[in-house]
Amino acid sequence: MTWLRALKETARTGLTIERTRLEPLVALRGACGVAIVIGLILWLGSPPLAVASAFGAFASGIATFQRSWRPRPVLALAAAGGLAVSTFLGYVAAAHPLAFVLLLGAWSLLAGMAWAVGPVSGLVATQMVAVMLVTVTLPTSVLGAVHHAALIAFGGLVQAALIVLVPIRPWGAQRDALADAFAAEADFARRLREDPVAPFDPQPLMDARHAASMTPRQARRRPRQLRGYRALAERIRPVLASLADPVVGAPATGPERERVRDLLQAAGTVLDAVAHAIRWGKPVRLPVEAMAVLEVPASGPMLHGAARRSALRLMALLAEVVESADEPLETVAPAHPTPPPAASAAESPAEGTAAAGPAGREADRPGEPTGGQPVAQVAPARHALLRPTVPRLVPLALRALHRELRWGSSVLRHAMRLAAVACAGYLLGSLLPLGHGYWAPMASVMVMRPDFEQTYARGVARFTGTLVGVALGGAVMALARPDEWVSAGLAVVCVGLMYLLMRTGFTVASACISAYVVFLLGIAGEGWSQTVQDRVGLTLLGGLLAMAAYALFPAWETPKLRDRLADWLQANGRYAVAVFGGHAHPLERRPRHVRDALLDARAARLAWEQSEARAQAEPVRHRGISRRSAGAAQTALSTMGRVTMLLEAHPPDRSAPASPAAEEFAAALRVALPDAADAVRARQPLDWTAVHAALDAWRTREGTDALPVRCAELLVDALDELAGALSRGPGGKNRARRRV
Repeated sequence: MTWLRALKETARTGLTIERTRLEPLVALRGACGVAIVIGLILWLGSPPLAVASAFGAFASGIATFQRSWRPRPVLALAAAGGLAVSTFLGYVAAAHPLAFVLLLGAWSLLAGMAWAVGPVSGLVATQMVAVMLVTVTLPTSVLGAVHHAALIAFGGLVQAALIVLVPIRPWGAQRDALADAFAAEADFARRLREDPVAPFDPQPLMDARHAASMTPRQARRRPRQLRGYRALAERIRPVLASLADPVVGAPATGPERERVRDLLQAAGTVLDAVAHAIRWGKPVRLPVEAMAVLEVPASGPMLHGAARRSALRLMALLAEVVESADEPLETVAPAHPTPPPAASAAESPAEGTAAAGPAGREADRPGEPTGGQPVAQVAPARHALLRPTVPRLVPLALRALHRELRWGSSVLRHAMRLAAVACAGYLLGSLLPLGHGYWAPMASVMVMRPDFEQTYARGVARFTGTLVGVALGGAVMALARPDEWVSAGLAVVCVGLMYLLMRTGFTVASACISAYVVFLLGIAGEGWSQTVQDRVGLTLLGGLLAMAAYALFPAWETPKLRDRLADWLQANGRYAVAVFGGHAHPLERRPRHVRDALLDARAARLAWEQSEARAQAEPVRHRGISRRSAGAAQTALSTMGRVTMLLEAHPPDRSAPASPAAEEFAAALRVALPDAADAVRARQPLDWTAVHAALDAWRTREGTDALPVRCAELLVDALDELAGALSRGPGGKNRARRRV
């Protein structure tokens, strides 16, 4: 992609306004926190002091709107504490220009490294640099610095107190994440009706897992609907895929396929109803038609083999998730109440044993509810993914920072860029004959992100939003000439709009913030015309500095694509080895080991997708892998993961005999993976000779009808497709070393 095209694409991205669900009550609560701080300080103190202290409540409110699963009061208090420390240090060093520049550089470097811990930490650290830049305009003594820092912390305390005293939809973020997971599986079930091999984005399940991670105190206090049901959602997905797949499930055409389509439609209806119940804490309401489909029919098309096992297991899991999410079960307009699906399956003489089999095997999975066990009887801590408390988070954060201390790290490069631009912007702003020179470095700090697309998109959005915001704010100030109290009220209105519309796009947020600054400075009696002129010019300067810094010292994702692809291949391979190893030794299979391998594979896939998406927007050529090859490789690895998931949905009985051929296949795959990953990184052809030989030996011993053998064939085909995708030369010639 050329630079011109990259700039056009990033500008379009930055100016995009998204449609999202708004939370007016939450925005109103955050605006009230800012209003309380401004009103109290304006009443008890002075207008300049009210302007300075408003930043604490404003920034702490922004922190509580970030996508984090920690309690919102904790986010507000953490942000307020960091802002108070930054304020104190800035005030102390403001009287000494050289010392302040050195402090600003070190503080910006640490703020940039905070992105290694997570995006929320990075954003809060960015706010800390911004407040340090603001403090230089109000020099004071050490005692005064303590006073100002306490006012900043007071703003965070007010926001935290309002969250505790005025709770609005508690556990709403966790409910939404879990409901989104079930809604995604409902959509997956409906898509499988038309496309039996439809892909599934695991992101909702990953978000639900992050949301389920909580501190011990949270685990004891969470609602019943959030206790352990994510595990059920995880178990439903492979069953849906295995039921629909024509290779391991029902035939592609015929009466059995129509029965599968009906089951998938009913499953989608049930999962949607469960998602709605979890999201709003209401009883589950199921249409009678869906319940009727989820019964073993007395006559008509019957499923056989692996498809029958998948169908019965799906019925049991759906009954379990409905029972878990609702007490009691409700149906819509039931002429004759229908028993739950699990009971219907168990009452069938022909298939009762098969129905009990999968549910019984699920009891072997530690930490998950079983088919016939009421979830209310399970201890909450048993299903909780315990999140480290704030004190225990410190060593984890230090380890994360240590991992990024390498020259090729995008986080380290971002930190170095941030430090250099903050210092350069501060010096340039001080030299220019404009007021509020700190706006230039503050604009740079707020724009810069560790990747190219976000930095440039936010730069365009920041400047455009600033133009709109200062124009509207300046027009109001010029026409209405409000006094300090009216200006304070207008500033609070802008804050409320920013909180409300924050997730619609950075342009809208920047416009609200710019108008907020105009009205806030109006409290202190500063002229609106100078505010508009300075704000626009210095924001443009800061944005240009941020963009130039990334162009001169980039951290491109494009050269890392092969590394990300190799990591995904290895993670997928470990997942496959774990699943095939369970079929090799059924008595020794370890579901938790398989689960951990699956989570690693998902994380590697997410890292690849994020890296590939960033590379698509970069104005550099793909080094070593074209976009066409990258797309084909992604398809092959996605197929590899999907095939492994299909086999995971059909675990063997622990009483089944061991399979030496499966053990040899798993061993061959395990041995070949490191060399294959090195070959991907070194741009060498992949060699799956040993894996093909192990598959041929497996076919010879056990034939081609067994489900594990069929899945192994599909997996090897995916590996060959990966080899072909990565070995195409410029002329399209396939140089893969494939031996069948």
